[in-house]
Amino acid sequence: MTTVSAIITTYNRARLLPRAVDSVRHQTRPADEIIIVDDGSGDTTHDYLTGLPKKIMVLYRAHQGVSAARNAAIQQASCEWLAFLDDDDEWLPHKLESQLRLINAHPQYRLCHGEEIWMRNGKRVNPMKKHQKQGGWIYPHCLSLCVISPSTVMIHRDIFTAVGTFDTRLPACEDYDLWLRICSAYPVLYTDEPLIIKYGGHDDQLSRQYRAMDRFRIQAMDNILHSGSLSLINRQLTLDMLIKKTRIYINGAQKRGKSAEVLRYQRQLQQYIAGRTGLTAEQARAC
Repeated sequence: MTTVSAIITTYNRARLLPRAVDSVRHQTRPADEIIIVDDGSGDTTHDYLTGLPKKIMVLYRAHQGVSAARNAAIQQASCEWLAFLDDDDEWLPHKLESQLRLINAHPQYRLCHGEEIWMRNGKRVNPMKKHQKQGGWIYPHCLSLCVISPSTVMIHRDIFTAVGTFDTRLPACEDYDLWLRICSAYPVLYTDEPLIIKYGGHDDQLSRQYRAMDRFRIQAMDNILHSGSLSLINRQLTLDMLIKKTRIYINGAQKRGKSAEVLRYQRQLQQYIAGRTGLTAEQARAC
C-alpha cells in the first residue's frame, strides 16, 4: 500500500493555519500521518495546536526558517511519500486521491505536482504564461523562476537521500533550489488538475520580505553549477541563465548604490562568461 505523510510548516499564522489543517484533515483519501512543525511562533499558534487530535504529530522548534522546519518533518516522517502544504495555502479535497492514482499508474516517477488556483486579496486571478507548469524533464523550464509549487508536490522520500533536503542557508527560494537539484536528475509527473488554492496578497509573504529575490536564485544556480552533477547541456543552460540574471542584478545594485555588491557580482559574471565561452578571465572582463 502506498503511504503518504502530510507536512505543514507554520510560523506566526494562527489566523491562516486552521484553513490549511482542515484541508488536510478533510481529504477524500486521508493522509496516513499528519505532521505540523511550529517554527517558533510567538502568536496564538500554540493554543490552536494543543487543541488538535493527538494523532496529529506536532513538532515545536526554535525559529530557524521554513527549510529547517521542513527538514525536521522529513526526518520524522515514516511514510513512503511526502506531501507539503504551506500554512497560507489550502489543499483541494481530492488532492491526495488524485495524485496517488497518478503515482500508482506511473510508478517510475518520484515527484508529482499539479496546477493551482490563485487567489489575490479575495479574488481569483490567472497566472501569467511564465508560470505555466509541465511534466517530464523540466530542468530548463525551472531556471528562470520557480515553476513547482511546494503545496502541490508529492515526493518519494528516496529523492531526499539522493539529492539532499532543503538548503537552510537560503532564506528564500529554497524550493527553487531543491527543484533544480531534483529536476536535473529526475523527470516529474504532472497533472493539469488544480490541486490547491494558493492565496496571496498578505504582508508576511516571503516575496515581500526580501527584495531582489534573484540573488537567491543566482546562489542556487551557482551551487548546482559547482556540484558537478549537471549534464553538459544543462550546465550550458545554467550558465546562460546565470549570465542573464547576474547582469540584471548588477544593474539593480548600481541603481541602489550598492558598490560592494556590484563588484562582487561583476566578478561572478566574469566567471560565468568564461565558463560559458571558454574565455580566460581577462577576456571575460572585456565582455
